[in-house]
This record gives sequence, structure tokens and C-alpha cells, in this order.
Amino acid sequence: MIAVASENTCVVPQVSPVSEMLDLEQLLQENRTLHCERNYYKSLHERARAREELLKQETQQLKARIRYLEQTLYGRKSEKKTSSEKNTSASSPNDDPSKRKKGQQPGSSGHGRRDYSHLPVHEETHELDEAICPKCGCPLHEDPLLGTDDSETIEIEVKAYRRKAKKKKYKKACQCEGVPGIITAPGPAKLIDKGNIGISVWVHLLLEKYLYQRPINRLLESFKDIEYDAPAGTIGGGLKKLAPLFEPVLKEIIKKNQTERHLHADETRWLVFEFIDGKKTHRWYMWVFVSKNTVVYILDPSRATSVIEKHLNIVSVLILSVDRYSSYKCFAKDRENIILAFCWTHVRRDFLTSAKGFDELEAWGMAWVDSIGTIFHLNNLRIAYEIGSPEFVQADKSLREALDAMKQQFELELTEENLHPEKAKRLNSIKEHWEGLLVFVDHPWIPMDNSEAERKMYIAALGRKNYYGSGSVWSGHFTASLFSIFQTLKLWKINPRKWLTQYLQACAENRSQAPPDLTCFLPWTMSKEQLARHRYPDPS
Repeated sequence: MIAVASENTCVVPQVSPVSEMLDLEQLLQENRTLHCERNYYKSLHERARAREELLKQETQQLKARIRYLEQTLYGRKSEKKTSSEKNTSASSPNDDPSKRKKGQQPGSSGHGRRDYSHLPVHEETHELDEAICPKCGCPLHEDPLLGTDDSETIEIEVKAYRRKAKKKKYKKACQCEGVPGIITAPGPAKLIDKGNIGISVWVHLLLEKYLYQRPINRLLESFKDIEYDAPAGTIGGGLKKLAPLFEPVLKEIIKKNQTERHLHADETRWLVFEFIDGKKTHRWYMWVFVSKNTVVYILDPSRATSVIEKHLNIVSVLILSVDRYSSYKCFAKDRENIILAFCWTHVRRDFLTSAKGFDELEAWGMAWVDSIGTIFHLNNLRIAYEIGSPEFVQADKSLREALDAMKQQFELELTEENLHPEKAKRLNSIKEHWEGLLVFVDHPWIPMDNSEAERKMYIAALGRKNYYGSGSVWSGHFTASLFSIFQTLKLWKINPRKWLTQYLQACAENRSQAPPDLTCFLPWTMSKEQLARHRYPDPS
């Protein structure tokens, strides 16, 4: 039935309950959709902000790296302050340290004349062309009482020559059986059987390549200047035959190195241009372990902890001065007899890098560099005195107080709000390695840095630059072997040319084999007389 409204009647539309429920459900659905969209776009915004913050930090790091590299390449190499940065109140206005002349300064003691009396003398007599008076022409007479006016000049003569051995033959005059009819005198001992290259040539080649890091091909080119054209194949084959002769010496050096109480260790990359099973690249690693008496280089395909374990698996108690590379930490983990002494120079280098890379951190970084320099200074003052003396005790107290203040400083800075990521990185590093950085405090004979190992790695870096590495695996191990021998000799101030000449001569006399008794070739077993003969002469 349909209701008809009159003209004066107001019709109010009636909404059914079902329609109300549908409209409410639709509103709720729209509300849920808007909530989801809001959360979605909010998460996108948060991720975008996080990505933006990450990119900002990455940009800062890259800019800092560019700034550091630019300063390294184009900036001043010295870290000393310029004259304008120094406090010149104690000096006169006319004194300008930057205009200091090069070379020895007036008033310094100098080193004096060097003594060359150990060198052989080749005497020359010089006479007048005409022993007459330049005016009247009367003859001049020699007077033995006047003597001669002598002067000396140092000369070096390098030449190649043929050493011809004439072995005399003798004819038998008896009737003894079993004796040849003609007997020939034995010739000189040869280092390589049927080889025509003498010991002096091999000594020169080995020293130039493995001590002074000159490439073999460059050496052979220099031989042409003295009219000796040596074939490269003969030299390469000869070096491979010489390699086993040095293995007994290397083994003794390794044994001595493994018994030391303190070692410096480091590693650097080395190229070996020969593929082996399981190795897909030419990158190997040259390790070095330096003690007071020995230096051992080890070439290995990896940079893993296994290299350290293999070399130091028999040590009893050892303090190992190292950088912060993880392999050393893994080696020392769970080993109570191994103490890692971390390098303060690396820590200082970190703060210096931050100061050079970030403008806003320059003052902060240089303040830390100065603080570390103070620690070095206080330790140098301490070790200048005898351990246990009153002066040592006082200096030791000052050092420990400075280290306590430094610890409080980095712990306080780590609590700062909105800490710069670069600051946090450096401060957390020094906090993590703090125990290893303090080893030198209770062991004054331990240096604060690992510079000794880095200096020994310089020859490897120089060889890598000059001749790129090793062409084969045997050549690489031979390189490490001679690096170890020559650098050990340098520690003992032994002339490597004298030592090498006598050692190779002993090998030649032993039918191209290493001598059975190495006592006179190992510095720590030599007598005082033998050690004095092998060492460099005193220049004073």
C-alpha cells in the first residue's frame, strides 16, 4: 500500500537498519584502508630517512677519504708544525726556523773523517816529466830524507774476467796395479757441477736481487757494460740449483726464532705468477716474524691464522707485537701463554686519518694525536733509567697516571649524545684493544709500536715494486729464505758479502752440498773472533 502525502504534509524518509549497517561497514573498511596506507607510507618515509642518513654518512666517509688522499698526495709530508704555528715568544723576530740551511749545521760536532785503513792499497809513484829547474834548467836531485807527499783516493774497480784453471798431469813411473797411468791434479771446487759461473758472480747476483731488490734482468743488462753477456736461462736454472743449499741455515734461523720470548709480526701481499690447486689468484702473502736475534719470512697462499699456528705452535710463553688484524686475535684466543701487544702507532694513525679526513674533527683528532705523543714521550723518559731505580719509579708513575687519564677521556667521550660515527669508530677501537695496548707498561722492554716488523716489510714492498713478485712457487720460497738469512745477518751487523762468499765456498768444497757443520755460519754460535771477522769494520 502506497501512502500519498498531501500538500501540507512533510515526508521524512525512513532508513532501514540494514542500510545503516552497510554504510557503517563501508566507513570502517575505508578507515582500515586509510590506516594501512598511512602505516605503509610512514614505513616508506622512515626507510627513506634511514637510507638518506646512511647515504649522508657514506658521503661523509668518501669526502673524508678524498680529503685524506689529497693531503697525502699534495700536502706536506711532515707532521711538524710550521713556523707560523709555533710559539716564537722565546726566539727573536729575526729567527726563522723555516730558513734553516740544509746539511751539517755550524757548530755541530760532526762525524769526523772515516777510517779506510782496512782497504788494500795500490801504490802509484808520480814523478816530474823533467827534473830540472824551471828557470835555469839545472837538474833536480832526489833526497830520500824528504820522503814523499802522499794523498789517497778511494776507487772501485768492477770487471769480469775468465779464471782459467790449468790442472797439471803426471805420468806414472811405477808398476803399481790399479793406479791410472796418468794422474791429473784436482781443479778448484765448483759450486754447480759443470757450471762456468764462479762464486763471485753468484754472490753479486744474490745480494743485488734479495738484499738490494734489483731485478735480475736489470742486473744482466748491467753485466753487458763490463762485457759479460750472461744468458738469463742459465742464471734462472742456477738459482734453482742453489736454493737447497740455504735450507739448513733457514731451519736453524727458524728454530732460534721459535724460542724467542718476544716477536714482532706483520704480513703483506706478494704475487706468485703460478697457479696451484685451490688457488685461483696470484695473490700470496709474505709474513715476517722479527726477534732480537733473528728474522723469519714465510710465504704462504693465505692470510689465515694457520700460518701463525704452524710457525709458533711450539712456543712456551710469547709476547707478540702486532697490529689489530683478526688472525693474531684468533691465534691468541684461549691461549694463556700468548700475549698480544698492540701497536700504538696504528692507533695514532687512526686519529690522524680522522683529523685529516673531517674538517669538523680536525681539532679533536689532533688533540688525541698529541695525547698519544705524550705517552710515547713519557715511556721514553721511563726506559732511559734502569728498571727499579728511583728515577724509573717516578717516571713509571707519571706514565700510568697519563694512561689512566686517557682511559677516562675516551670513556667520557663515548657517553656523549649524537656522537659522530667517526668518533665512535676510533674510540670503540681503542677501548676494545686497551688491554693489549697496555702490555708495554708492565713489560718495559716491550716497545710501544710494531715498527720493527714494518721496517723489515719494507724490503718486501720494494721487491714487489721492482720485480712484481715471484714467477714460480719455488722462487717465492727461495726469496723468503734469502730475505730471512740476509736480514738476520744485518741484525748482527755481519757483512753479507763476506758471509755469503765463505758459505758458498764451503758448499763448493762439500761437493755442491751444504756444509755439515753450520757452527761458523750462525751468528749466535760463532766465536768472538769469527764474529769480528765477519762484521763491518768500525768507521770511527
